[in-house]
Amino acid sequence: MEIMRSGSAPSGKGPAEYFTGTVRLDPLFTAPEPARAVGALVTFEPGARTAWHTHPLGQTLIVTSGLGRAQREGGPIEEIRPGDVVWFPPGEKHWHGASPTTAMTHIAIQERQDGATVEWLEHVTDEEYGG
Repeated sequence: MEIMRSGSAPSGKGPAEYFTGTVRLDPLFTAPEPARAVGALVTFEPGARTAWHTHPLGQTLIVTSGLGRAQREGGPIEEIRPGDVVWFPPGEKHWHGASPTTAMTHIAIQERQDGATVEWLEHVTDEEYGG
């Protein structure tokens, strides 16, 4: 058994290369091999969002507070709220973030494949974000 103590890993700022707006990343866990799961608590300030991206083995989001948005390529923008669980299948191009007026926090869980958990793509434009 291993207990990963809250606050044992420092918070970080979401890099501008992958995020628009103010985003805080709080690492939660990286499971040791042979397990592949990685988890983080991600907080988006109003209007903040990820760039478009995919995950080789998919991604699960668990919204813990606030009001957010998520969209898969070709689909409508969906509102996400506390208690919602969002699943993005492997390889599905998508983005997620806060609403324009309200911050949003979620737990993000994904698995490593060949050492990678995500492939980052282009930024979500203001027009795409606005719907």
